[in-house]
Amino acid sequence: MGVAPGAIGHFDIAGGDIGRLSAFYRGVFGWAVEARGPGYSQVETPSLRGALVEAPEASLTLGIVVDDLDGALVDAASAGGTVVMPVTDNGWVRKAQVADPAGNVLTLIQK
Repeated sequence: MGVAPGAIGHFDIAGGDIGRLSAFYRGVFGWAVEARGPGYSQVETPSLRGALVEAPEASLTLGIVVDDLDGALVDAASAGGTVVMPVTDNGWVRKAQVADPAGNVLTLIQK
């Protein structure tokens, strides 16, 4: 990943109808949206890649790039956050999720 640590490197926008989400982001912002499988589409904006994800609840999750994923999880917990998804390697990225003290979920992405 060619993004500096601490930068937003990805985003996920979730909602109940991926077709409506796709039409909205294409139509309003001109983003390229490409279906990649059931309930998942890759999004290309002028400055950042992300995804549309079909899910029962609406949410927006930012992906923050980190040098040391394991260390970042320790730091997040020490700073009052909570690990909500342990380290996962899906074959193209190593990531985990934390909630900040207010409950906002962030995906941490290993650089």
